[in-house]
Amino acid sequence: MSEIVDRIRRDWKENDAKRDAGLVTPDCIERHDNIPYGSDANWQKLDIYRPKEAKGKIPVIVNVHGGAWVYGDKELYQFYCMDLARRGFALVNFTYRLCPEFQFPAQIQDTDLVFRFVASHANEYGLDTDRLFAVGDSAGAHLLGLYLCARANPDYAKLFPFEIEHTLDVKAAALNCGIYDVRSPEKIPDKDLTGILKELLPQGGTRDELEMISVTPHISPELPPLYVMTSTDDFLKDQAPPLVQKLCDANVPVTFRLYAAEGRKGKLYHTFHEDIRRQVAIECNDDECMFFHNNGN
Repeated sequence: MSEIVDRIRRDWKENDAKRDAGLVTPDCIERHDNIPYGSDANWQKLDIYRPKEAKGKIPVIVNVHGGAWVYGDKELYQFYCMDLARRGFALVNFTYRLCPEFQFPAQIQDTDLVFRFVASHANEYGLDTDRLFAVGDSAGAHLLGLYLCARANPDYAKLFPFEIEHTLDVKAAALNCGIYDVRSPEKIPDKDLTGILKELLPQGGTRDELEMISVTPHISPELPPLYVMTSTDDFLKDQAPPLVQKLCDANVPVTFRLYAAEGRKGKLYHTFHEDIRRQVAIECNDDECMFFHNNGN
């Protein structure tokens, strides 16, 4: 395993632990933990969180976590996802196979398996698949963007060595602080990501591979409405406007938000919305859940 991966897993875990210190499962949330969705018991597991007072089937959000393709799991995202669940949703929070242990497209295949799980277990867990949404941040926004493109674009879907789930209809999705175009690695602002791409991709990042794992060239008019957000001090903020323009050109309904720090003081960094006690995170997460409710019919 590379020094980059070791450093990211060590340093990011330490910072995320500080962010979530003291958080516990809210009394209003019921949780179903460590449910297998695939054959790999070490990686392919998910949690489902629901408001305790909710009866019957309720709207569903599938969360695709971030972490530069090499870091993160459902445990890291449990408090963020339970916070979204408090707003009236069932949250499906899953761990997928990471790089370098597994190369692309294992991460997309795991995402597809989770959607298949939702389709086949909707009655068991009270999941209203007629009101199905998704969120992803950072590398998770990238993976979710690719997966949505594969669902909407049959020609793109043919590039994957497995069949994409097609019975469900994703009503809307939110892409948060993501990376969407890696065709020019020299333009990626973080060189760690450039190095990781070489480990993520089976052939080390050929031109064809970088084209395949870029979201923007595969945009289709059949994509669902998208909420695209970034922040003033997100190191990936320049990735969002070209994606939004491409979506507009394809007549995909899109809402774009650039969030700033409270009172316009201080900094608002990458994936700020996961710091659920911060007022601007509350505002962002409220906005996105309202976006889902408005697109749920």
